[in-house]
Amino acid sequence: MANVEDRRGRMDIQQVRELVKLVEDSGIEELEVSHKDTTIRIQKSGRMMQGAMAMAPMPAPAPVPPVPGAAAAVPPVAADPVRAKWREIRSPIVGTFYRSPAPDAEPFVKVGDKVSPGQTLCIVEAMKVMNEIEAEFGGVIKDILVEDGQPVEAEAIMFLVDPG
Repeated sequence: MANVEDRRGRMDIQQVRELVKLVEDSGIEELEVSHKDTTIRIQKSGRMMQGAMAMAPMPAPAPVPPVPGAAAAVPPVAADPVRAKWREIRSPIVGTFYRSPAPDAEPFVKVGDKVSPGQTLCIVEAMKVMNEIEAEFGGVIKDILVEDGQPVEAEAIMFLVDPG
């Protein structure tokens, strides 16, 4: 699988997808594959899988305007002493927020539900991939700040959880 080019020297996207899946499914944090003048680097950052090609220098990215209607960052809850101990669960990626696994299914969680680390809280769809977002810590869901089907930005606060 080290050869990531097809016979015409173009990127073989299926093999790149297989490499991404390999990184996702394994315990490794980073994978780099080089062939001729092409290098693919896939890195887990806890936020989003990133791939970089070293074929040519990449121009600096242009500033991205916010998505209309997307959940924006919510001010910290520290101003309210009761809410000060609540922890935030943020979207690791840009995408569309879904509370349930299917339109006719029950939501993964509701306000007042007790959650455990590793429990699925929602799905964020990005580029037609359904990414299950799991709780990093346990607690009680105190607020859900995003509506079902609403776009979210990376780092947008989706849930407030009382860990106590």
